[in-house]
Amino acid sequence: MLNPPLSEIEQSEGAPFTVLNGELASPVLIICDHASRFVPPECDGLGLEETLLYRHIAWDIGAADVARRLSNLLRAPAVFCGTSRLVIDCNRELDDPASIPAISDGIEVPGNVDLDAAERQRRVEQYFLPYHGEIGRRIRAQLDAGVVPALVSVHSFTPMMNHLARPWHVGLLWDANPQMAAAVIEQLRRDPTLVIGENQPYNGWEPRGYAIHAHGEAHGLPMTVFEMRQDLIDTHHGAESWAHILAAALRPVLADKALYRMLR
Repeated sequence: MLNPPLSEIEQSEGAPFTVLNGELASPVLIICDHASRFVPPECDGLGLEETLLYRHIAWDIGAADVARRLSNLLRAPAVFCGTSRLVIDCNRELDDPASIPAISDGIEVPGNVDLDAAERQRRVEQYFLPYHGEIGRRIRAQLDAGVVPALVSVHSFTPMMNHLARPWHVGLLWDANPQMAAAVIEQLRRDPTLVIGENQPYNGWEPRGYAIHAHGEAHGLPMTVFEMRQDLIDTHHGAESWAHILAAALRPVLADKALYRMLR
């Protein structure tokens, strides 16, 4: 089904990942590492009040909504992580303390404190590896077919951090290969009202995101990471608007056949 209801991603929670438009033949793959705030029943809510699971510590608010719409607009497959980043953060290296955080944004996560090795490994095998395995499988299938895929990663960020306003409407992140991000930035700058962050409010090398390195840099693939400000996409109307903004900026970039080549 090309246009699933907005609730489909939520209905699929419990699975380590959800794929939308997976049958479409496209050289573009959209991923969303922090799509879900779902905490599996066996984790007993991680010892947190349920209201905390609606906050940014649990997921990237609005990111899945934008990514779903972008998948339909670009007619490209999208892979969504099905588990809260408090269970295991699928955008962190496994040896990073933030992989299974005991404290997030100053809030203690009781269910992650003094976690034993067996439970850590269970989460890796049940949630982290299947999600990244699906992304890797799709990349390998494209490469085996002689296609160098372009990756688009969708995240969101809070309007304030450490009592400081973050003015960017959208940021684009990269590490060693700026080609795709630079081209998309050029398109976005056609609208002078947009405040665009170049490797802001985070950057592509610190904190070290997993996907940009394990899937993008490791294969030398063209990739860009979008960070959108949450107060712009925390409603369906805002998500729809920003999906169209991103799609309009991406289309001319993705139409350039020179994009689809190894960057190393």
